[in-house]
Amino acid sequence: EQEVVDNIGTIAHSGSKSFIQQLAASEQKDLNLIGQFGVGFYSAFMVAKKVRLLTRSYLPEAAGCEWVSEGLGSYELGPAEGLSRGTKLILELKDDAHEFNNAQRIKRIIRQYSNFVSFPIKVNGEQVNTVQAIWTRNKNEVTEEEYNDFYKFVSGAYDEPMYRLHFTIDAPLAINALLYVPKQNMERFGFGRMEPGVSIYSRKILIRQHDEDILPGWLRFVKGIVDSEDLPLNISRETTQDRALMNKLRRVITGRFLKFLLEQAEKDHDKYLEFWKTFGVFLKEGLATDFTDRDDLSKLLRFESSKSEPGKMVSLPEYVDRMKPGQEVIYFIFGPTRAAIEAGPYLEAFRAADIEVLYTHEPVDDFALSNLGQYEGKNLVSADQAELDIPAPPPQEGKESLEFAQIQELTAWFKEVLGERVSEVRESSRLVDSPAIILDLDGIMTGSMQRFMMAMSEEMGEMAPVGRKVLEVNPSHPLIKRLLSLRQEDEVLAGLVAEQILDNALIASGAVDDPRLMVDRIYRIMEQALDKKS
Repeated sequence: EQEVVDNIGTIAHSGSKSFIQQLAASEQKDLNLIGQFGVGFYSAFMVAKKVRLLTRSYLPEAAGCEWVSEGLGSYELGPAEGLSRGTKLILELKDDAHEFNNAQRIKRIIRQYSNFVSFPIKVNGEQVNTVQAIWTRNKNEVTEEEYNDFYKFVSGAYDEPMYRLHFTIDAPLAINALLYVPKQNMERFGFGRMEPGVSIYSRKILIRQHDEDILPGWLRFVKGIVDSEDLPLNISRETTQDRALMNKLRRVITGRFLKFLLEQAEKDHDKYLEFWKTFGVFLKEGLATDFTDRDDLSKLLRFESSKSEPGKMVSLPEYVDRMKPGQEVIYFIFGPTRAAIEAGPYLEAFRAADIEVLYTHEPVDDFALSNLGQYEGKNLVSADQAELDIPAPPPQEGKESLEFAQIQELTAWFKEVLGERVSEVRESSRLVDSPAIILDLDGIMTGSMQRFMMAMSEEMGEMAPVGRKVLEVNPSHPLIKRLLSLRQEDEVLAGLVAEQILDNALIASGAVDDPRLMVDRIYRIMEQALDKKS
């Protein structure tokens, strides 16, 4: 009985007073002290109007005793017969706490917060915490089946993961982590933005489930557990100290995961390419929105290129390794498909100069590369920019070009006909086979980025900034040369052809404002062409 009095009944002698004294003396006011003094026992009165404690000491000669209290500052203590060694708590629930009289509710609470504690927790004789905390074990002792079963538990998936990372570190924080990469990207199937998939534990006790702070948002596809005994059980987003601790933990976990991906990319190129096709969009999102991990993320990027086989992808390190002597720029160009890019005019000068160009197929690609800006001191530049430092293609045999005065006259007329649709019309030094090309004069956003911003602005009912465009014409192309004389013969038809040349160039760039106007113009050109034939 005296042991019960000392440890439960009298605050003057119990851990409660020691807890209060140490809490008052502590500068950090660390509520982890609760675990050291048993003050958590008194939380029973949050839901119970009366608590009965039946206990018997491990000492053979000790008798059982009963402690009863309503939590109002007093208690009753007396003997209890027929008790075996151990302690039993009986809670008489308050009227507003009857939800805790439901076995399923209790099981859910146990599974959510205490599923991985070492000792068994039973409800009505059934053990509830049946899943092992395998992240605390040596990875050499965990079987493949255990890893896969645990993945299914934390992710709710039915298949096996694509990747698994299990690691333990002691500095700068003590961390046990088990992270998984699924095989499927559910956002691709229209299920909306995924919720964070990693939960935080401290000493196997859940602190936050599916926490949004443990990894950056662009790693939301990762599933698993992070357990750190350095985290207080009552960690808060509101205190500066706890925010700093979480930021440190986030940096460590993110850095270790990206290092793992770099290792996997080096170890198995084909498997990493499978990962990239499934989850690469998230890494590009990271580059487009986050400056913190850009060095590692840049090495993880993969793109098709003008020198890769269809379906094969190259990394930025591979591109840089095979750059031509004196080349200081990494070039890329956007297009919906490889075929669309290679059928357009933008690669002509690069083919002639034997310069490799990366192919981007999604707007986020251009945002990511533009945000990256440089890789190993090499600027990343879109091939649709007006000012590029690349050699002009050599003159082709049998292809005569318009004279300087003729091209000056023709480009001035082009600008007069096209008006505000373009900022400038000029002779091109980069075209080989195409009659014209549309280029970005500002060099701030690529064409795909501008189209994306315009679509977003229209959706929001706002005006989008429109970049200045320059139309370059090929003075050696038969269509351009014939247009010079057509002006004198039929200026109306020549004007229609000039408009159509611009629209064709816009189609090649992926930016046609209103195709219906273009279709009507094509019909008019066809009518006039047939009239001349007849």
